[in-house]
Amino acid sequence: MGKAIPKIGFVSLGCPKALVDSERIITALRSQGYEVASDYASADAVVVNTCGFLNSARAESLDAIGEAIAENGRVIVTGCMGHDESAIRAAHPKVLAVTGPQAYEAVIAAVHDVAPAPHDPFIDLVPPQGVRLTPRHYAYLKISEGCNNSCSFCIIPQLRGRLQSRDAGDVLLEAERLVNAGVKELLVISQDTSAYGLDLKYRSSDWRGKPVDARFIDLCKGLGQLDAWVRLHYVYPYPHVDDVLPLMAEGQVLPYLDIPFQHAAPNVLKAMRRPAAGEKSLERIKRWREICPDLAIRSTFIVGFPGESEEDFGALLDWLDEARLTRVGCFQYEDVAGAAANDLPDQVAQEIKAERHRRLMEHQRLISAAVLDERVGRTVEVIVDEVDDEGAIGRSSWDAPEVDGCVYLNGETDVVPGDILTVKIEQADEYDVWGRRQGEKVTS
Repeated sequence: MGKAIPKIGFVSLGCPKALVDSERIITALRSQGYEVASDYASADAVVVNTCGFLNSARAESLDAIGEAIAENGRVIVTGCMGHDESAIRAAHPKVLAVTGPQAYEAVIAAVHDVAPAPHDPFIDLVPPQGVRLTPRHYAYLKISEGCNNSCSFCIIPQLRGRLQSRDAGDVLLEAERLVNAGVKELLVISQDTSAYGLDLKYRSSDWRGKPVDARFIDLCKGLGQLDAWVRLHYVYPYPHVDDVLPLMAEGQVLPYLDIPFQHAAPNVLKAMRRPAAGEKSLERIKRWREICPDLAIRSTFIVGFPGESEEDFGALLDWLDEARLTRVGCFQYEDVAGAAANDLPDQVAQEIKAERHRRLMEHQRLISAAVLDERVGRTVEVIVDEVDDEGAIGRSSWDAPEVDGCVYLNGETDVVPGDILTVKIEQADEYDVWGRRQGEKVTS
């Protein structure tokens, strides 16, 4: 009998950017003949891809490492919290290796030490699009690493370094391979998507025999040629973002922007070291909707930031009334080890943070309900994510997977994930809508 094929287990925590890192590591290991273990018991080693952005995320990462050690014993740690090796080893001295984010080669070398790679050219086969952890019909497309911003509450630049963009030709080639493999939706991600190409000085690279510049707008135009939904995440509202709105109006890119506004009160934004004032953001949103009336905007906000007064919080609620965002997430401020905001005066009491979080989410719930109610009676395209005995669950152009709402299609059992349907919206609440299929599938 031949030697058993080594299996590696994976625990991937944090944001979609970390998920892409896990996919890259798995792709490399699969190309070397490893298999992915489905449980701790069958794994020759376990890789834990950590998140280290917030203290709560660090605690979750340490818990996951502890569970992997207890269940398996052979644990390799990577990801953002890997930047703080001493804290990991203080809590879990039995970990075999610790690497930082994007350290793919170091993770693979550590796996080799625990479970040497098999040598069999007949199993060293990986599909050209790589191995992915998302469903077959959508994929995250990472266009850059790192960030050049210096937000006072954030340590991402310390964890992942400064902006490192990929050549546009490389990104578009990966996207093309994904679409050829059956992906219907590309979710563009990075730490700062609209800063793409700045570090490369927008240099050109080859795609389909023609030069393409590493510019945000040129990348969007290229992706728009691939006959797939293109969804933009983590977009800072720089002036050149305006250029992509006509592409959304024309249907080349989904009419969806994920923009981390974080707050609206000028003095809070200044303390956060965030660009733009709330009034200017409202003017931009108004112009965007004039160009693309169907635009959906989701955002995240921090309440209880040091120095945030009740007046500042009220200004944020008033801003939300004006902005009428489709989806909103909210976090209570917490110190992050190494962040400049930790030393700011006028820290807000925990009970006030919790109360403001509750008030904001209730305030936005009513706004979202009104916005979604305006969709009733409209006909939209919906991509199917799940199907069971009761019907199908999908998403429209306004809904990103996992973070936004759903479109429920009761009784639609003859479809499969990845089908795109024409649907008439018949009912809505503050988060989701219900609809009825119209005609045949748009794609399958």
